Amino acid sequence: MTRRLATLAIVALVCLGVPVASGPQPALARAGSADALKIPFETSTLPNGLSVILSVDHSTPTVAVAAWYHVGSKNETPGRTGFAHLFEHVMFTGSGHVPYGLHDKLTEGVGGNNNGTTSNDRTVYFETVPSNYLESSLWIEADRMGFLLETLDIAKLNAQRDIVKNERRQRMDNQPYGRASEILAQAVYPPTHPYSWSVIGSMTDLSAASEEDVKSFFRLYYAPNNAFLGIVGDFDPVQVKAWVAKYFTDLPRGKPVSRPAVAPVTLDAEKRLVYEDRVQVPRLYVAWPTVGEKNDDRFALQVLDAITAGPRTARLTKALVYDQQAAASVGTSQQSNEDVGEFLMTITPRPGHSLTELEQAADAIWERLKTEGPTAEEIQRASAGLELSFVSGLQSNLGKVLRLADGAGFHGNAGDYQTEYAKSLAVTAADVKRVANRYLTRGRVVLSIVPTGKTDQASKPTESKPIR
Repeated sequence: MTRRLATLAIVALVCLGVPVASGPQPALARAGSADALKIPFETSTLPNGLSVILSVDHSTPTVAVAAWYHVGSKNETPGRTGFAHLFEHVMFTGSGHVPYGLHDKLTEGVGGNNNGTTSNDRTVYFETVPSNYLESSLWIEADRMGFLLETLDIAKLNAQRDIVKNERRQRMDNQPYGRASEILAQAVYPPTHPYSWSVIGSMTDLSAASEEDVKSFFRLYYAPNNAFLGIVGDFDPVQVKAWVAKYFTDLPRGKPVSRPAVAPVTLDAEKRLVYEDRVQVPRLYVAWPTVGEKNDDRFALQVLDAITAGPRTARLTKALVYDQQAAASVGTSQQSNEDVGEFLMTITPRPGHSLTELEQAADAIWERLKTEGPTAEEIQRASAGLELSFVSGLQSNLGKVLRLADGAGFHGNAGDYQTEYAKSLAVTAADVKRVANRYLTRGRVVLSIVPTGKTDQASKPTESKPIR
């Protein structure tokens, strides 16, 4: 671990109340063990199936609340996409006993904040408020869980539908390179695969959704038995248990949720695509299908990501951006969904350099890494950065409640963060070499996004299929 990262990690651990040994710097790595990194919490389940996670922390007079629902875009069906994300918007428009606007007044209006987010696999709503407004937050979350449909009519649905459509225009359709993730998902996965469509949904599907379609989706997936309620911060657990019982116990259990069968994906051969966009500079995307949350290979793939792009010393960044000065930027990421994942590489060229040249240069770097494996120094540097990021994410009440809820929802254990932390630190050079050879094969998608009318700027243009 570098001295600067070690010092920053000590600060983060101390903020979490983790004892850090004094003495020589190398002692820090052992202070960052799974046993040392502990968030005290307790869990319970209400008769209606709602899972409750409580973690007391009196260090600040604030509380974070998260209502975590095990539903995302993968629970949709072809022709009916975008419902999960649509509800992220609808849930902020008022419910049976909470008029529109009152949620903001009881969170932002008292110095707190609120928001929500939707992924392929889960939707979570959260707020951070002063401790004396915790009961109000619990009342709001209970009311929209149990009584949202009482005030949802076609006029409100249409208003939010239009907002979501506009969001798609801003973030995807009219954003430079904005359709890249959607094109890659459609290329990596078969058409009926639940990860093949975008979280935001298509314009056609959003327009076609009826009021009853949307309400049926809510009744099934926004029920207590498909939800986790996390509360972290400054509160009296006896009082909070009484409030949770008061506001949530009488909400009816929903029907059992059937999870979609998600098969792992491999590509038999390379797919080469070119998409014309209103951009000034071409960009190269390469996506390899990998693994999801429940496969331990993701930890080695995360270290591989940290080794190859980002810092000046990372392999692709150093070679293409600094040494050869052929690329303006290089990025990599391991994106793990609940069931499957992708490893993504993105390269933007500098003037005078082609995507074909950059793809070939990057491939040579990958092949060398797959043959030789990473160095001990690369592993140490990457692990240090990942450790710092992980621990820093747990310093706030909100960071902790989201981590606990993810563990409970995806792994059946709110304390899974300790297992994840330990496995991340345990990755070896041999692990990284193995996953690079296993997943970064010729079974991949190569997408060139080029300026309109300039398909010749694609990487290997004669081999690339146009996408409309």
